[in-house]
Amino acid sequence: MSVPSPSAGPSPQRARSAAAKQQRERAILDAARSLGTERSVREVTLTDIAAAVGMHKSAMLRYFETREQIFLALTAEGWEEWSAVLRRRLGELADGDPGAVAAVIASSLVARPFFCDLLAQAPLNLERNVSLEAVYEFKTVVLGEVAAVAAELCRLLAITERAAVDVIATATSMAGALLQMAAPGTRLRTFYESRPELAHALVDVEPQLTRILVALLHGMRSTEMSTPGGG
Repeated sequence: MSVPSPSAGPSPQRARSAAAKQQRERAILDAARSLGTERSVREVTLTDIAAAVGMHKSAMLRYFETREQIFLALTAEGWEEWSAVLRRRLGELADGDPGAVAAVIASSLVARPFFCDLLAQAPLNLERNVSLEAVYEFKTVVLGEVAAVAAELCRLLAITERAAVDVIATATSMAGALLQMAAPGTRLRTFYESRPELAHALVDVEPQLTRILVALLHGMRSTEMSTPGGG
């Protein structure tokens, strides 16, 4: 009678209860967050995450269908956390000064480089390698948080909901793009810094994002005040 040879590597028992499954999923998400914070999200593989939690890569597929679903779930969590902090900070402003609002939005995003990295990766690849059900779940979370932030912007700035949503879309997409351009902590960034003739390639994300948002907010308020019915 032949005896099956043991497989190499760790082989933890499958989670047998809902609570155990949630605990295992949380461990996977936390490992992916840690790895994605240390490197860029695009450099983290499913094998990397599996090794960090002591699981076979195939076993991880019982909890998440792809590495992209793992990071998409973290993106949804990032939206919830950022939205809560941003709405609290906006609520502390004395008035709806566009400069102050822009500064709060920009600083709240720049303080979350991992979230900004996810914002850049989500539409490029994370949403493209998961099931439609996973996309629906993700978009439902995001749209809910966008609506909550938009309501606060409407209150502060006296702009329409559509304008507020455009502000959020601009802020989050630009934060993701500018972070990629800035390439913090990389050899590319060091190279830019070492060559004076490439100074234009050095992106300082927070002030640049703030300037963009100030211009956008002033433009929106001017347009809506000059449009009958508020646009």
